[in-house]
Amino acid sequence: MGENLEMAWRSNLACLIKARGRWSCPPIPEYSFPPPVLNNTCCQRKSTAPEKIVAGVVSDTNGKEPGDALDKLFSPEQQASVLHVLNTASDKELEAFRVLRGRKSVSIVEHRKKFGPFQSLESLIDVPFIQYKTAVQVCNSILCSENGRKEEKSQEKWLLRKFIKPAVERERLKEVNSIVSIVFGTRRIAWAHLDQKPTVLDWQQTECWKLTNRIYPSCVYLEEISSVISKMPKADLYILEKSGPSIQNTSLFPILLHYLITEAMLYALLNNTFTKDGQHRVLSMNRNAVGKYFDLMIGDTRTSGRQLVKQFLSESVLKEKPRVFFPQERVVRYRQKILKDTHHIEELYDSLLQAVAFHELAFGRDPERRC
Repeated sequence: MGENLEMAWRSNLACLIKARGRWSCPPIPEYSFPPPVLNNTCCQRKSTAPEKIVAGVVSDTNGKEPGDALDKLFSPEQQASVLHVLNTASDKELEAFRVLRGRKSVSIVEHRKKFGPFQSLESLIDVPFIQYKTAVQVCNSILCSENGRKEEKSQEKWLLRKFIKPAVERERLKEVNSIVSIVFGTRRIAWAHLDQKPTVLDWQQTECWKLTNRIYPSCVYLEEISSVISKMPKADLYILEKSGPSIQNTSLFPILLHYLITEAMLYALLNNTFTKDGQHRVLSMNRNAVGKYFDLMIGDTRTSGRQLVKQFLSESVLKEKPRVFFPQERVVRYRQKILKDTHHIEELYDSLLQAVAFHELAFGRDPERRC
């Protein structure tokens, strides 16, 4: 009897192997039972099979998504951001999102005018041409755009802190109507006066003194710099170039001292209201930082900004929206000065470049972005 059972199991097992693992096999004698090993294998194969997980939204009996399904995908803060855009943006502004180009943006505005502001994300599905999947794409596009704006503002704040000292709050920059950028050397002081547009309201330089090996008394600096400041236009902020030779080179100590005294005098004389309100009206920008901003650096050396200034002048005449505006009646005079004095007006170039760099860092390239 034992031999017959063994032969029957070998026969059935051979059938299973020939069937390449299929669990259907010829009937076996009723008196036989699967051995414990085979029984355990069957149970193990069934219990360890991976379960397929399908991501989706529960649908109702009509195959439509439930009304609150869209709201459940986003946090309350995200919902508020999306609804703000949907309820305030024009059809042209909505077309900035690729998924809303064409008829969809117009449909949103028409639906808003007819039924009032959107109260929930689910109401977006009621707009013609917008189904559930499209609504999800719309919400994601708006949120990605909002995050991009936040990152951009964060980057702008970082640039302001890096290039401009002392730190100035953006709220205060909203009240600024004009700036004066000042660059000084050993013989000249130059300045550029820009408004919000930005338009060059004044741009000139003046000869001050010739540096000798001796150190001038403080009273001489006070008289010279006070005379220069009397010629400068009034502005909300004054931007000084932060430069000077390395203190490690002792042979340049007189020049370094000259820079430090001049800078201190300008700070004190232009910051005449600091004792009253505690607000800095004089800020500084590092010379090499401005050079890096305009790609004028070769290693640690800053090259001349003459060609870039000539480009600004040309664009002011040829382009509808140049990077900086020059009054038409002064363009010819400025151009002639650049062509005539090629080696003695570097401070003049630098004062304009510093003014443009500050304006773009503080207010953005596009004047409409000022916020």
